[in-house]
Amino acid sequence: MGHIPEDIPHDLRKVRIENCHLTELPQGAFSKVSALEFLWLNFNEITLMNIKSLEGLANLTELRLQGNKLTSVPWTAFQDTPKLKILDLKHNRLDVLPEHALRNLPVLTYLDLSVNHLSVISKDVFINWPLYQAAGRAWEKEGLVSNVVIALHDNPWLCDCRLKGFVEFIRTISTPIILMNSYLKCSGPVSKADKFFHEIQLKTCMQPVASAPETNITLPLGANATLTCLVKARPGPTIQWMYSLKIKRGFSVTETHIDAETVASHLVIPSLHLTDRGLYTCMANNFIGNSSVSIMVDVPSSNSSAPLPPPVRMLSSGDNAFIEMRIAKQTVYGITLEWYAATDNPSETWFTIHFGKYDSPKKETIYIGPGINSYSVSDLLPVTKYEVCVTLKNHPPRDGQCIVFVTGSDISELEQRERLIHIIVIVCAMVLAVPAGMYACTTEARFNCVERCVDLWRRRSRHGGNLQGTERQGTFDSLQATSEEGLCKDSEEKPKTMGKAEGRPKGGSAAHLY
Repeated sequence: MGHIPEDIPHDLRKVRIENCHLTELPQGAFSKVSALEFLWLNFNEITLMNIKSLEGLANLTELRLQGNKLTSVPWTAFQDTPKLKILDLKHNRLDVLPEHALRNLPVLTYLDLSVNHLSVISKDVFINWPLYQAAGRAWEKEGLVSNVVIALHDNPWLCDCRLKGFVEFIRTISTPIILMNSYLKCSGPVSKADKFFHEIQLKTCMQPVASAPETNITLPLGANATLTCLVKARPGPTIQWMYSLKIKRGFSVTETHIDAETVASHLVIPSLHLTDRGLYTCMANNFIGNSSVSIMVDVPSSNSSAPLPPPVRMLSSGDNAFIEMRIAKQTVYGITLEWYAATDNPSETWFTIHFGKYDSPKKETIYIGPGINSYSVSDLLPVTKYEVCVTLKNHPPRDGQCIVFVTGSDISELEQRERLIHIIVIVCAMVLAVPAGMYACTTEARFNCVERCVDLWRRRSRHGGNLQGTERQGTFDSLQATSEEGLCKDSEEKPKTMGKAEGRPKGGSAAHLY
């Protein structure tokens, strides 16, 4: 059975569908069975529960969804089941329990959330539960049962400061609320793994506090520098190093744990050059806040008036260093660029990334150290044309060392349609990676546009020249006024399948399709 039958008699009181191929509970799935009191849907493959899936079940008292694949539950759906007393959700994949999850379950007497993926929840989940708020009153006088059973065992509880309130709440639970298994156990962090809740003491969360043993460092040319930043935080922080307002990606960064609350981050700068002088900032953050500390690095020069020497030999204009680049990975918000350079001394070769909006005269420059051949760009804007170039350090971009691409028209649309639209845009931009007048597919284009782009690029590879004539009407600069047909129009018959691009254009750049 792959779906819920539509002809269930309206007067049935109990429905049991188990070990089937149900993948979702759609809206109003049982709305015509108004007399339904017991609904068992155990051991199916349900991954999605519509917010109106329980519509019309005002008489439902028992709902069992054990052994499915639910990662979340629309808790407001229980507004339609005011008489629900038993809710069994064990053996699912729930990883979040919202603060007001139990607000619409005022008469629940049995709740099983065991064997899920819950790691951190707030005590307010239960504080806001009408049954808990009524625990101090005489429940018998209100016609309610004496005890409420809750199962929370066999979840991967992360026993850091975020679980402090919940752990303390569990210790105070008493009749009429009863835990099916009161020995809840920590799964992490390492210092508290396999310990029971009653064996641990948790501290209050705190935002990071960053400090540095040395804030001014002076070293000679060619020396290796190690910058150290100490961060104290609960829970553990995320640490990044910044230099001239750019994230340092070319140097190695390591982290060591001093104690349960303190992390030391080490930024290693190999073979100092004069261009490495400046202010380096260590930034740390967790969900509470952030902190930073700056370290000044100075590299004395024997002749301060002399120009800064480049770390690699300067190439003359006649030199033709080969740099092969490609977009190795794309996400909804960014790309990862990879490149390969054929140089005489790769261990001493530095690179410069030039990145920014296509029509911006001033691009952001990021220096990448030897041995690094990738760089990630994130937080891209929608409907924007970008250019990213890879050159040897201190060299301006040349033909074949740049990729131009256009982002999609709407980020929310990209999220809904996952990766398809963005892949089309990136692939077309990669295939026709020429400095100006490049052809691209709009985000609304059909997939055959990709095939047309592949064909155009292959012919350009064979003939070694730019495509001119009628095809030029689909340039980036005319995206808004050009239709899909104009962008992909060509007199030759398009290929029927999209294959892996072959050959290499004569600019030192190759586009790889995956």
